[in-house]
Amino acid sequence: MSRERGGLSAPGDPLVEVEHLAVHYGTGRERTQVIFDAGLQVAAGESVGLIGETGSGKSTLARAIVGLVRPSSGRVRIAGEDVTGFGLRQWRDFRRRGIIQYVFQDPLRALDPDLTIEQSLSEPLQVQRRLSRQQIRDRIVYRLEQVRLDSSLLERFPGELSGGQRQRVLVARALATEPRVLILDEPVSALDAANRVAVLEILNTLRANGTSLVFISHDLGSVAGVTDRVIVLYRGELVETAATTDIVNRPEHPYTRLLVGSAPTLSSGAIDRERRAELRRLFEPS
Repeated sequence: MSRERGGLSAPGDPLVEVEHLAVHYGTGRERTQVIFDAGLQVAAGESVGLIGETGSGKSTLARAIVGLVRPSSGRVRIAGEDVTGFGLRQWRDFRRRGIIQYVFQDPLRALDPDLTIEQSLSEPLQVQRRLSRQQIRDRIVYRLEQVRLDSSLLERFPGELSGGQRQRVLVARALATEPRVLILDEPVSALDAANRVAVLEILNTLRANGTSLVFISHDLGSVAGVTDRVIVLYRGELVETAATTDIVNRPEHPYTRLLVGSAPTLSSGAIDRERRAELRRLFEPS
């Protein structure tokens, strides 16, 4: 059961609304529940962090929201439209509208190695069939500039770019359709310090310009500077939801306290092994 504190509901009509969502993997005796009764809202212009260690279910929950994983029960609404029961064709048509976009964790897997950067960025706009070739070119050049990349990279292939450049190309590709909501799966986990800061600054600019963000990460320190609220997942359950400042300064659930203490940038120092074990005993079965 998620612990929620005052003033936590998304202001205004939510762009993303999840109610009592459950996800199972496998069938028969191998059937395993990985998401339990999840609920969340994301408002227009709001940035929400989805935090938990590897295996907590944060990526599964996010993928269920955008139809990449089928929920077992519950409801998902995006921009007021119930997408819970969508089939493949309905999801394809919905994605073409570009309301919500997902930025995958691994740019090398998400970008076709045989396509130039221009071809990769143009693809989602060509699917929409609303713009001329020149309009598409102008749009993708603008999006590259928005993520601080030069248009000279358009003729290159993904393998010719650095990790930080590829990550920013993924963000530019997601922005090409002018989405209202951007879901980012561990967007800075594989980057060095300089590129991490650059990507976080870009996300803060998007946030200031009104794009809703869902930032998935195992590192609370990366999320703290670019989110309004944080949702903490542990073993598929939402255990705490609060404003980011409250999560950082006054964490309530033992698991949240563990995450805060494990992020040296957020605390006076990383917690020691004994304290870590003590916190884990509070929320893990013996």
